[in-house]
Amino acid sequence: MLLGIDPLYWMMMAPALLLAFWAQWRVKSAYATAQQQPAPLSGAAAARHILDSAGLGDVLIESTPGHMSDHYDPRDKVLRLSQEVYQSRSMAAVGIAAHEAGHALQDALNYAPLKIRNAAVPVANFGSGVGIWMVILGTIFSALHFLIVPGIILFGAVVFFQLVNLPVEFNASSRAKAQLVSLGIVPQQDMGYVDNVLDAAAWTYVAATLQAVLMLLYLVMRSRN
Repeated sequence: MLLGIDPLYWMMMAPALLLAFWAQWRVKSAYATAQQQPAPLSGAAAARHILDSAGLGDVLIESTPGHMSDHYDPRDKVLRLSQEVYQSRSMAAVGIAAHEAGHALQDALNYAPLKIRNAAVPVANFGSGVGIWMVILGTIFSALHFLIVPGIILFGAVVFFQLVNLPVEFNASSRAKAQLVSLGIVPQQDMGYVDNVLDAAAWTYVAATLQAVLMLLYLVMRSRN
């Protein structure tokens, strides 16, 4: 059972891989278009306005290296934006910054799926690497057959994380869109650019979830054989 040369692996994973490639292409296309459309505020300023309007003045906003490295850290209460998003005054920048600010709003409101997702992160990170190898080793070596079930359970944590992550990301985008309009950061007639960027990003989460589910099914099928 070697993933790279197993025809069953490629046959089962093909839908998820194709969806992932398409989603990445759509993100790049939507981002490039929205990046050319000017916005009244920079990404950092838009996020600050959203946070302050929600009474979250204690949440810091920092610039972080890397492309598409934007994220909200619930432990340190810090919203980290890539340098491009932080300083750019474009529809792409304010859309992404608002999405990350949406996670801070979720955190402040104790949004249950976010709490569950954050709690599942350590187990999911461990299961994504170790779980697969436990199943592989247990399938190849009969003496290690006892590793299969624990390995599948560990990788199941990855699937659980991805399933919980979907509503978290969708909800953050919904909050972002509502805040951008209600606070007057983006006029309603220009929201199409933001919608395209955030909707395209949503498909990457769908692709990741589908990939995790199909991988779990593959591991189960191979272990049974």
